[in-house]
Amino acid sequence: MTKPLVIFDCDGVLVDSETLSSQVMREMAGLEGLSFSPEQALAFIRGRKVAEWVGQLEAQLGRALPAGFVPRFRTRSAELFATELRAVPHVRHVVDGLRLPFCTASSAPREKILNTLGLTGLLPSFQDRIYSAYEVGSWKPDPGLFLHAAADLGVPADRCAVVEDSLVGVRAGRAAGMAVFGYAPPESGTAGELRAEGATVFGSMTELPGLLDRWTAQGPAAPAAR
Repeated sequence: MTKPLVIFDCDGVLVDSETLSSQVMREMAGLEGLSFSPEQALAFIRGRKVAEWVGQLEAQLGRALPAGFVPRFRTRSAELFATELRAVPHVRHVVDGLRLPFCTASSAPREKILNTLGLTGLLPSFQDRIYSAYEVGSWKPDPGLFLHAAADLGVPADRCAVVEDSLVGVRAGRAAGMAVFGYAPPESGTAGELRAEGATVFGSMTELPGLLDRWTAQGPAAPAAR
């Protein structure tokens, strides 16, 4: 029987990049006259394609953002990553000790995934098992990215577990027919909404190995939310 597969999101699950990216977005949006608190900015971009939230900024402004807004956002985020990006607490230990096949499937461009995993020392663990929505042409909450990763690695969807931190990611995993584990550290305030979407919620990466062990012991059926 095929071994179960664990599919990790990248931003916010493997690398603590969304806080930094939301800081850049908040500063750049402020220059255009839009005000976000740090918490609002993080919720605004979490798990989403850049073009999607940029479109919402433009709708709020009632006009187009200046030419080059997105490239400047990506450049400034990369500059911040170079000095401040860290792996999500305890995730390196989880990945190093995982006894199941695993990969990462992200809504980010491949070059960003490679950069952030490289900066945090996680790239060797995922080198040949990286899936980008930009290459597949499917963005969460559509399940296509997760289904593509599972098919490419030869694992049926009902034997896959997704580890996500965003609503769109949880929805994509559930739509794919996969078990979904929602990472919601206490400071994120997202546990309730992820649980409501059907995720099994946990607050620290130290909990994930035990949850995965229980999931594999139960068989391929998705676990009930808790």
